[in-house]
Amino acid sequence: MKSKDEMAGKIESTLLRADASRLEVEMLCAEAVRLGLFGVCVAPSRILDAKEHLTGSGVKVVTVIGFPLGNTTSNAKLAEVEDALALGADELDIVMNIGHFLDGRFADVERELQRAKNAVGDKVLKVILETGYLGEGQIIHAGRLALEAGADFLKTSTGFGPRGASVEDVRLLSSVAGEKAGVKASGGIKTMARAIEMIGAGATRIGTSSAGAIMLELG
Repeated sequence: MKSKDEMAGKIESTLLRADASRLEVEMLCAEAVRLGLFGVCVAPSRILDAKEHLTGSGVKVVTVIGFPLGNTTSNAKLAEVEDALALGADELDIVMNIGHFLDGRFADVERELQRAKNAVGDKVLKVILETGYLGEGQIIHAGRLALEAGADFLKTSTGFGPRGASVEDVRLLSSVAGEKAGVKASGGIKTMARAIEMIGAGATRIGTSSAGAIMLELG
């Protein structure tokens, strides 16, 4: 069992629903501060709303790029990256172009991620592989490709794909990442037991829309 502070420091409380309101973002941020969570993950259009409520708190603002399908153009993704940085996002989670990867266009996928990392610079870039579309060998390949492009984290899922994170996915990504990068497990993590399972498999960050319920289990 993880201590409450240790678990809180690994959690990004996520709110990426299309119908999420400004009030819900405010409540998400207030809860994250109260619980001492690592950060909140919100849509790009909600970065300023989150920053307004988190300034000085130490809670990070994370946002998403090319979300949730990953199949916008490289130039569009780069514009999103630059916009998110200008708005004050602390970390960015970019969806890999899964279709290009499955087509075997590996150089194009890596080039797109490199452009994003070059723009991000010293800030953290997580690459969402959407592992539900990939077999074991493809997950390993995609993870290595993302690392070559400069990814700071390998992330399992958007939560909008065919399935969320699995323990097997996290183990694979952890073996690929080694000491070079972190692993973010995201998608379908709703209980403390599940979060602990993911951490045991090698996850160093947990993305969840059930952060409050998970932390409540720790008392």
